[in-house]
Amino acid sequence: MDRPLPENEFDRLLQLSDYDLDHVELEDHVKDLAKLAAKVAGTNISLVNLIDAYTQWSVASEGIPVMQMPREDSVCQYTIMGDKPFEIKDLTKDERFKEKFYVTDDPNLKYYWGVPLKSESGINLGALCVVDTESKFISPEKVALLKIIADEIVNRLKLIKTVSFLQSEVQNAREKQEQVAHDIRGPIGGIIGLAQIIKEKGDKNQLEDVLEFAEVVQNSGKSLLELADEILSNKEGAKKEAVLADDEYNLLRLKENLKNLYEVQGEQKKVDLHITLEGENKETAFPRAKLVQILGNLISNAIKFTPEGGQVTVNLTLLEKAGKKELLAEVKDTGAGMTEEQIEAILKGEGNTTKGTSGEKGYGFGLPLVKHLIDGMGGTLKIDSRPSAYSLFEVALPV
Repeated sequence: MDRPLPENEFDRLLQLSDYDLDHVELEDHVKDLAKLAAKVAGTNISLVNLIDAYTQWSVASEGIPVMQMPREDSVCQYTIMGDKPFEIKDLTKDERFKEKFYVTDDPNLKYYWGVPLKSESGINLGALCVVDTESKFISPEKVALLKIIADEIVNRLKLIKTVSFLQSEVQNAREKQEQVAHDIRGPIGGIIGLAQIIKEKGDKNQLEDVLEFAEVVQNSGKSLLELADEILSNKEGAKKEAVLADDEYNLLRLKENLKNLYEVQGEQKKVDLHITLEGENKETAFPRAKLVQILGNLISNAIKFTPEGGQVTVNLTLLEKAGKKELLAEVKDTGAGMTEEQIEAILKGEGNTTKGTSGEKGYGFGLPLVKHLIDGMGGTLKIDSRPSAYSLFEVALPV
C-alpha cells in the first residue's frame, strides 16, 4: 500500500529539524494541552505527535503512555497531508488501519480525529489527535477549540526554539568575552613592560612628562590585566562548576538521549543497539544543535535495514584542540548494505524510497536530510558499505 507523502516533504523535515526539539524533554511543556484536548473532545486518549522521516513521536499524551511508532503505521501521517482535520469514524472498518496493532490489540482503538500542527510558515510538523475505543462526534464548537489548542502547541514549540536560540547567543557572548580577555593580555603586558623600562631609566632620560605618562600607562595596564585575569578566572570557575544548559550536550547526555529515543525501535525490530563513548572528553559541554536529528536519522535508517537478530553500533568521540571541538560519530549496522550507486546518490543529497528488512516503507528523505544538515554545519560524511553485509556512516562535525 502506497504511503502518503506531502509534496513539500523535504522542506517539512528541514523545518522540523530547525526547531531542534528534544523529544525526551517536550512532555512537560505540552502535556497540559494534551489533557485539555481530551477533555474538550470527550475522548479517553489524546496525543501530541511529531512526525520525522522515519518515526511518529508522541511527545505528550493523555490516557496512554507517550510512545513512538514507525511512521508507516500511524494515522497522523494522513493528517499532515492537508490543512483540515482528518477523521476516521471506525478504524476497524478502514482497510488502511483495521490490521494495525493499536486497533486489533490494546488499546483497541476505534475512533480517530486529528488536526495538523502547522508552523508559522504553513508547514505541518505533526498532529494533535484525539482517539477513543468508541465512536464519537466532534461538534463544530469542539473543532474550533481543538484548533486553538493545536495552535498553542505550535506556539510553545516556537517558544522553546526561541529560548534555545537565546541561550546559544548568551553562550556565544561568553565565548567572545573569554576571547577578548585572552586578546588583551598580550598587548597590555607589553605596555606594562615598556612602561617599566621607561620608569627604570627615568633619571637618565630626564623626561618628567614621559615618567608621568609611563606611570599612568602602567597603572592602567595593571588594572586592565587584573580585569582580564578576573574574567578568565570566573570563566574557568564556571567551567568547573558548570551544569549543562538546555541547549548543550556532553557525550554522556547525548548517549543517554539517543538510548532513550531509539532503543525502543531496536527492541521492536529485535535489533541490538549499542552506543559507546571514546576518549577523555565525555563531560565536556558542546552545543546540541541538530545532533539528534543527524544521528537519530542515521540510527533509524540503520535499524530499518538491519534484520532481526542484527546489531547497530554507534561510537561517539569528542576531540578538542586549540579551543576547537569536533564530534566524531560512527553508525554501523549488520544490515542490507548499499551499492556504490546508492552511496553516491546519498552523498549528492538524493534519495529513493526503499523497503526495510521487515518490509518497512521508506520515504526517501532521511539520509538526504542528514547530508543537508551535515553540510550546513560544515561537517563531513563518509559512507562505507557492502551489500548484504553492513553499512558504516562516519560523521565529523565541528561543534
